[in-house]
Amino acid sequence: MKRKVCRLAIGALMMLSCAAAMAGEADVVGVEIIKEGTGTYRFDVTVRHGDEGWTHYADAWQVRAPDGTVLGTRKLAHPHGNEQPFTRSLPGVRIPERVSLVTIRAHDLVHGYGGAEMRVGVPR
Repeated sequence: MKRKVCRLAIGALMMLSCAAAMAGEADVVGVEIIKEGTGTYRFDVTVRHGDEGWTHYADAWQVRAPDGTVLGTRKLAHPHGNEQPFTRSLPGVRIPERVSLVTIRAHDLVHGYGGAEMRVGVPR
């Protein structure tokens, strides 16, 4: 009986692991930058991810300078399973004058960062 229970548990864990991996990484598929004021910008970022509930969803995206400095992070508080792709904004991102290009990347709970990123020029 113990062997059968153990095999069932291992099988269930393998299925959960495979299901989590099926959603893949979070991809940035669109970016709009709006100049707000002197040195500050609003980012409207569109992310695509196969959100599968509270254990595997896109939970953030970042704006990064070419040297890797994080200029802004937008936390995402819940899954967007029925809204794909989805767009969220982050106002008040301060970008130094010397930075003319930024990279936006998305994060999910299972894979971390690693999906498709977008590099965009900063409007001046």
